Amino acid sequence: MKAILVNKDRSLRWDDVPNPVVGAEDCLVKIEYAALNRADLMQREGDYPPPAGCPDWMGLEISGTIVEIADGAKAKSDWKIGDKVNYALEGSIFVGGSVVQWLRDEMKLIESSADSEYVNVKYDMLMPVPENCTMAEAAAIPEAFATAYLNLFMEGKIKEGDTLLMNAGASGLASVVIPMAKAFGVRVITTVLTEEIANSIGHLNADRVVVTSKEDIAEVLKEELENGRPIDVAIDCLGGEMMGKCIHYLKHGARWIMIAALAGQKTEIDLKNIYVRNVRIIGSTLRSRTPEMKAQILKKLVDNVWPKISSGEVKPTVYKILPIREAEAAHNILYQGQNVGKVVLRVE
Repeated sequence: MKAILVNKDRSLRWDDVPNPVVGAEDCLVKIEYAALNRADLMQREGDYPPPAGCPDWMGLEISGTIVEIADGAKAKSDWKIGDKVNYALEGSIFVGGSVVQWLRDEMKLIESSADSEYVNVKYDMLMPVPENCTMAEAAAIPEAFATAYLNLFMEGKIKEGDTLLMNAGASGLASVVIPMAKAFGVRVITTVLTEEIANSIGHLNADRVVVTSKEDIAEVLKEELENGRPIDVAIDCLGGEMMGKCIHYLKHGARWIMIAALAGQKTEIDLKNIYVRNVRIIGSTLRSRTPEMKAQILKKLVDNVWPKISSGEVKPTVYKILPIREAEAAHNILYQGQNVGKVVLRVE
């Protein structure tokens, strides 16, 4: 099949890539929907390479239907042909599928996209689509929900009654982290740039939304500390100068989890404050985990969070669904920061 690959100058090229090969413990999944992630843009820019052994083309999460099961997967799992599943991809597999059709229909570069609509997946990396969840919503779940669960509960060790700082409240990840934390009894403070954006995320029910064009988030955290409600865990995708200022006002023993640095890769920190207050700075990405660790994260996610999705306590936020032929427009939505929640591509 063919897929989009990134040239050294960050332009894209259309080139041949290997067809999916079903391994001894794999399932073959026909893709129905795929969600975009900022990691796709970072990979396109050369800042987020796929894990060793994974393909070079972009794509992280999909929903679809199992159409083939290898003997090893049959022996070790209960998967059946026709099962509806979603998948947080280990590297970049999918968007061979999505951009294929865009190139076929809009650019007239190819004649068929049939071979691009499938992906081979090891049995323990698949998850069942939760009850009361559409396939488009299911595609919006894997990467963001796995990242949220990993950093809230496994890295952050957050618990009921704690206070969380989740920066960038309008981001796709925040649209998952905030309601997931709330569903487990956590108080949440988040940040946005404008009042308009604050209004757009009201449905997430954060306890406090800080509009950073009007308020200094560091001063807000200082106030929270002085009022006896300090931050226990922070999940930060921004970094930059703000991180260095805010980290002074956390609870003793707090955890500051860095998952990206979209506002800048450098900051200034008073190290004495870190060791005196026993603050932990943790770097964390889902992509860097081993396949075995990812499988463990996904199992915990299904066991602990799927019931809350099925009951409606936690709901994936889909900003827009576009056909695959509009993949370039979908990328532009993310580049321009227009979305509150996930942009999902429909494989047609």
